[in-house]
Amino acid sequence: MPTTSPLRDGPARLRTAHTEVTLEIASSPKARTRGLLGRDGIDGAILITPSSSVHTLRMRFTIDVAYLDRQLRVVDVHTLKPNRLGAPRRHARHVLEAEAGAMARWNIQRGTHLSIHQ
Repeated sequence: MPTTSPLRDGPARLRTAHTEVTLEIASSPKARTRGLLGRDGIDGAILITPSSSVHTLRMRFTIDVAYLDRQLRVVDVHTLKPNRLGAPRRHARHVLEAEAGAMARWNIQRGTHLSIHQ
């Protein structure tokens, strides 16, 4: 059953109509600040919440970024190389990050509705 309570730090599952992947939720200030820094990659994805923008400063790998609204619908998707700033997206309340190419493999694009199961 999808979560209807506030999202909290920890493991979860991300589902779309086409796939299900491992998800890490970063909702505390400490977890949001750390994000993917210091990692060489990620299996699955990380959800930064609340957030409307991200950066890849000091990151070691290129990432796909999906900006999500309050209903977990994708507002925009971009690929960011290391040491870049992602512009804030209007209506974005959450940011989903994964290794470059993951969003295409998972068929996540503008308009896709996601669900999170904690």
